[in-house]
Amino acid sequence: MDAAVRARRLVDGYQVSQAIHVAVVLGLPDRVAGGPRSADELASATGSHPRSLYRLMRALATVGVFHELPGQRFQATELSDALRSDTPAPISGWAAFAGRPPIWQAWGSLLHSVRTGENAFEHVHGCDMWAYWAGRPEEGEAFDAAMTSTAGVVSSAVLDAYDFGRFREIVDVGGGRGGFLAAVLARWPEVRGVVLDLPHVVAGAGELLAGQGVAGRCRVAPGSFFDEVPAGADAYLLKSVMHNWPDEKAVEILRRCRAAMDGHATVLLVERVMRGPNEDPDSAFVDINMLVGPGGQERTQTEYADLLDAAGLRLVRVVPSSSVMSVIESVPA
Repeated sequence: MDAAVRARRLVDGYQVSQAIHVAVVLGLPDRVAGGPRSADELASATGSHPRSLYRLMRALATVGVFHELPGQRFQATELSDALRSDTPAPISGWAAFAGRPPIWQAWGSLLHSVRTGENAFEHVHGCDMWAYWAGRPEEGEAFDAAMTSTAGVVSSAVLDAYDFGRFREIVDVGGGRGGFLAAVLARWPEVRGVVLDLPHVVAGAGELLAGQGVAGRCRVAPGSFFDEVPAGADAYLLKSVMHNWPDEKAVEILRRCRAAMDGHATVLLVERVMRGPNEDPDSAFVDINMLVGPGGQERTQTEYADLLDAAGLRLVRVVPSSSVMSVIESVPA
């Protein structure tokens, strides 16, 4: 395949991502899981235009998301199974979120971000992502579902890599609905937890924690980590929080954690750690997503050490996992 063809496929990558988004919103990966289904059957089940739905499925079959059989029938593949809503580590929530208009509109202003360094989402929508979700419950729900979905992908790997069981109480700072903290508590029955996030976010935490059987050992704390972090715990966990924020805001969050800690507590960042040049395209493009969306960035180990130092903390070690995430451990300086 010559360079022009390969370049064209990269240019047209947005078409594939949007097609996957539509398939997930319509529940097509779930609907073919039980066996081959015809395009007409799927169109009837989803209230879709039969010929258009067939064309969507046909296109996705060429990239392995489905497999087309004679008679315009389609069966599941490994990729479609990964997009089902009932998989142990689903990414369907992310696929349903990433194709929504607010996200696409922000990506359409990537050029503005590159030229100015400003956040594209705020440039397009007139407010940052967090204010946008808070004022639009449907969009906020889609974002929360995406975060819960992606948490499942890395939770087991991080829990296998790091011993959270050595702590008495863990505060999950910016913990969303508490999905990752619930996995920690389920793994280590002696640990107690607190999940801190904005009131409209943690409104769904009680149900999730109860569903995981850990509600009796976890307190929900509505609030902002820019105002105050619950004091007295021996570990403060921030999973996928730092990368959402520019340096000055990230340091402010860490300082709130430092103010809540005694001299023996630990701060744990669960984040990607950027590698060297020409490596790790997934993390490099997540970094661009941070530029476009929340306005943060992915960082190297040295850059995380600098953030921690500015907040009165000292990096102790970085523990990699079998996933893309590492645990960055720090203590008071």
